[in-house]
This record gives sequence, C-alpha cells and structure tokens, in this order.
Amino acid sequence: LIMLPAMWKWTCLVSHLLLSTTVSPLGRQQPPHPKRPFITFTGEQAEGNFNHLVVDERTGHIYLGAVNRIYKLSSDLKVLVTHETGPDDDNPKCYPPRIVQTCNEPLMPTNNINKMLLIDYKENRLIACGSLYQGICKLLRLDDLFKLGEPFHKKEHYLSGVNESGSVFGVIVSYSNMDDKLFIATAVDGKPEYFPTISSRKLTKNSEADGMFAYVFHDEFVASMIKIPSDTFTIIPDFDIYYIYGFSSGNFVYFLTLQPEMISPPGSTTKEQVYTSKLVRLCKEDTAFNSYVEVPIGCEKNGVEYRLLQAAYLSKAGAILARSLGVGPEDDILFTVFSKGQKRKMKSLDESALCIFVLKNINDRIKDRLQSCYRGEGTLDLAWLKVKDIPCSSALLTIDDNFCGLDMNAPLGVSSMVRGLPIFTEDRDRMTSVIAYVYKNHSLAFVGTKSGKLKK
Repeated sequence: LIMLPAMWKWTCLVSHLLLSTTVSPLGRQQPPHPKRPFITFTGEQAEGNFNHLVVDERTGHIYLGAVNRIYKLSSDLKVLVTHETGPDDDNPKCYPPRIVQTCNEPLMPTNNINKMLLIDYKENRLIACGSLYQGICKLLRLDDLFKLGEPFHKKEHYLSGVNESGSVFGVIVSYSNMDDKLFIATAVDGKPEYFPTISSRKLTKNSEADGMFAYVFHDEFVASMIKIPSDTFTIIPDFDIYYIYGFSSGNFVYFLTLQPEMISPPGSTTKEQVYTSKLVRLCKEDTAFNSYVEVPIGCEKNGVEYRLLQAAYLSKAGAILARSLGVGPEDDILFTVFSKGQKRKMKSLDESALCIFVLKNINDRIKDRLQSCYRGEGTLDLAWLKVKDIPCSSALLTIDDNFCGLDMNAPLGVSSMVRGLPIFTEDRDRMTSVIAYVYKNHSLAFVGTKSGKLKK
C-alpha cells in the first residue's frame, strides 16, 4: 500500500510508506494532526510486496517495482501504465538460464521479484532488474513502459542469482559525449564464480546493442569488477556483502555495505561471526578497479554501539547544520540509520540510531590510509581476502584527494572505524529508512520505522 496526503504528494519518496505522528527535536512524541485525506494505491493481493520505488524528478511520475509487475503512477497515485514481468518457467539452479541452454533441473512457474529500479534520464528509459533467470534486466521506455530491450545472451547479462528484493544496488555515471556507465553491486549468494560483487557495465544508447551491460573493460587478466575469492567461503560459509545504499559524488562512486567478519572477542581463544558496516569507494574512471577501498563505519552514544547499517541517504549540509559541523553548506552529508550491536543481521535489535557523516571526513581517512600503505606501512587488511596479512608495498608518489590507485596495494581496507555523529535514538520501534533534504537553510530528515510510522 502507498499512501499520500493530498498536500504532500512528493512524500512517497520516504519508502516505508505509511505515515504517522511526528517527533519533536527532543524525541517526545507529539499528538497526531487532525485526519487529512490520503491518496492510496493498492496492488493486486496476489502480487505480494512492493519492492522498489523511484520518482521521475522532471515529471513527478512514480515507477513502482513489484512482484511480476512494474507500475507507472501519476503523482496522485493513479495507474498510468502496467508492465508484466512474470511469472515464467525457471529454476534458480539453472546457470546459464534455460533461455540460453538446456537445463536438467525441473522448471516451474516462478515469480519475478523486482530487485532494482533505476531511471536512465539521458536515454529516457527505466532499468528494471528482476529475480528470474539469474537476474536479467529489462529496459523500458519511461513514457509507456514499452520494452526497448532485454539482454540475456551473454554471461554478463546475469547480474545476480539472489532472489531477495534488497540484494542489488546500482549507480549510473552519466557523460555528455559518450555512453554512460552502470556501477552494479550485488550479494552473490555463494556463487562468486558466476557473479562479481561489484562491477561497472556499459549503458549503450541503443537498448538492443550487443554491448549492453558488458563490462567496461575485460581482458584475460583485468576487468572492471571485484570478485570475492572462493576460498573466503571456506572460512565463512555464508559470507556475502550486502549493499544497503549507493551514490556518486565528485570523482567517486560509493556503496554502503554490511558484511560478516570473524573476530576474536577479548579474552577468548575462539572466533565468532559479527557483521561490520563498511563504506566502499571506487573512482568513476577506474576501469581496472585498482581504486577499491573500504572503510568501517558505525555510531556510538552513551557507550552503546550501533553497528548494523539499516539505511542511508546522501544530502547537503545546508547553512545551519554546516556551521555546527564546520563545513560548507554544499558539502555532502550522509544520513544513516544503524541498529544496536553487530551480531544479528537478520533479526536486528529495536534500538537504533540516526547518525550523520561528513563525506569529506571519510575521504580524508581514506587518503591517510592510502598514503600510509604506499609508504609500505601495514597490510591490505581486507576481511574477505583469505590472506589478510598481504603487506603494503612502498612507492614514491604523491597521493592527493583524487588518487585512483595502481596495480599494487589494491583492493585496500581501512582498519580503524569512522564514527558518525548520533543525532537521534529510538529504543522500541526500529528505524528502517531515511531521507533528507535542505529547506530554508535547515536540514530535515524523515525516518521510517519498523511499525510503519514516520518521524520528522
């Protein structure tokens, strides 16, 4: 169900899509406003959940990814177009899918769960990726959802074998004089030999072009991708990198992730599995992915650790917040929601915190780490590399803010955590989504909760 108050049509951007009471700056719940008429849209009962939602910033039209459906809605939630994406005969064990070669596994009618929805403004099309056939994508015309293309003939057309709706995140990097790029990040569900966890793909102007979704660069030794080594799974059998959010800023593309690690608790001789939230950064122009760096992020308030990332959103600081943070009003700020602890990814605790990070501060920490590694200090320090003690190699070069790596000292991990600034905590109704913007120099954040309430 989507609900919109008549005056707040844009508020559908706040994804956990039920609106309720507001919260004062001190966290005291205020009485609800008198009831106002809500505009609603309800899908067919058989479809199950809505999975993703994007809004065309030029027209206000809403594109909604569901199970077996893509909807185009007007800004007042009237259905303009419906496009069917499934079900179809499939089996998740077929790789490549039976549409490419015969599969010995039994085929059965299978739902198509929408896993990613992106607007390609430059080419006026919607990229809609689903769970059928190991994760292929359709390119649909924004106007009428007419299918412009559906690449499925090459192995790079299968983006993810995971059938969960929150398993894929994409960021488009646009150019004025050449084809755009799609940076795609996905959980691999134990299939690292099939799927890179991050890659950059070609977004060709022609939706049916042979090169659509091909790797930006690929030869015998190097490609525009990061693959999790298979032997990582011998240490952590259920290892995966879960991508919560992604964005581009300046010369870089960023993904916010949650990933398991094995640690030795103080005083213990045995290791236990915990989850660590990490920010991953790549240069937009790095075709060999030598610029891959990841840094742990988290939050702490009154001695309580909040380490399980739930949601994030990139915004500007705005004049008032910028003054208190000592940054400029146009500086990028990450609004993040973490739940308490590190251990229970699937059953997060209800205690949660809203925290902010200055992106420049994270980049400064990454630059410090790059400089120390290229002085030959420390190791690559990546938990998902089985050999964690690969030493950094020394090289005489200048590393500035836009350094994009060499074919050495990569991929690279930062060991020390960057801590966010906690600005609000909730102990009972876990915060699960966040969006923010600047209004009259003030930064406003809207937070959705597990029970479907909205906090402003």
